Amino acid sequence: MKLGIGLYGNNGGHQIHGELSDHPDARLVAIAGMDLKQLTPEQQADSSIRVYDTLEAMLADERVQVISLCSPIRAKQAEEAMLCMRRGKHVYAEKPCAMQESDVDRLIETSMATGCRFREMAGTAFQQPYMAIREFVRSGGIGDVVQIFVQKSYPYHDERPQDEAIDGGLIGQNGIHAVRLIEHVAGVRIKAITAVETRLGNPCAEGRLPMAASLLMELENGGVASSIVNYLNPRGTGCWGNDHLRIFGTEGMIESTDGGARTRLVIGNVDKGPLELQEPAYSYFDLYMMSLLGRAEMPLTLEEELHCTRMVLRAKASAQAASNGSQL
Repeated sequence: MKLGIGLYGNNGGHQIHGELSDHPDARLVAIAGMDLKQLTPEQQADSSIRVYDTLEAMLADERVQVISLCSPIRAKQAEEAMLCMRRGKHVYAEKPCAMQESDVDRLIETSMATGCRFREMAGTAFQQPYMAIREFVRSGGIGDVVQIFVQKSYPYHDERPQDEAIDGGLIGQNGIHAVRLIEHVAGVRIKAITAVETRLGNPCAEGRLPMAASLLMELENGGVASSIVNYLNPRGTGCWGNDHLRIFGTEGMIESTDGGARTRLVIGNVDKGPLELQEPAYSYFDLYMMSLLGRAEMPLTLEEELHCTRMVLRAKASAQAASNGSQL
């Protein structure tokens, strides 16, 4: 049995059509809100894939069992996800899945009420080298986690929306990766978070998009974390996402730098060098499909998954309050 997948939108560039070619558990049956030319040549030639003008029209297609949302306007995505679930469709949503914390609660409530399973595209921790780091830290290899630093840096380009409602903005669509590295890789839940951001460096004279932000976090285990996120990555770095993760524990330190190209483990006085990345990475979408078919359990609960979204929404609220000269 293959699950029928409907795609809505391609905002953010993370639509899953590339993963659906010869997928063992899923097949593409419909699209809406996106150009047929965005699909693979084989998919474009597949006459069984129906093209709809609207999400509403696609929801009437009984072959569609799962909707993958990369909504054209991210600020509308939570309502669209809830509409899909009320129509009996499972939902796999681009980040951030919501732009108000109250909508995160409503998504969870709607999933429970309808029995339709909601998931965000939240697979950062299950890509290498992060999965290897996650397993080593979970094993106690560096002792108790005390402090975490994350850098998440992308290049700026003219197609980045100046209106953060379109894609979630700097903290929502960029900073969420940093928060996931803290909670899902280092394995420590964030208790409190604050942020400041700046539009300095925005090449648009009247641009509203923040270009850099700093996040400061208190962890539930008593530790601390900090992150810098920005759209300032020079193309000369050679990596699209110039990402750094350093986790400091009571027994040692483990890190990934330069977009995952380099890793290092130091225990006490011994530099053990790069990690051995023998285990394969997991596709979060594959795990989601297997869970829908009853063949696997998701590695994160929905609340664990969406707690990161909660935190970035609180960070954004904190940054907005700071820019308004007030205190949360």
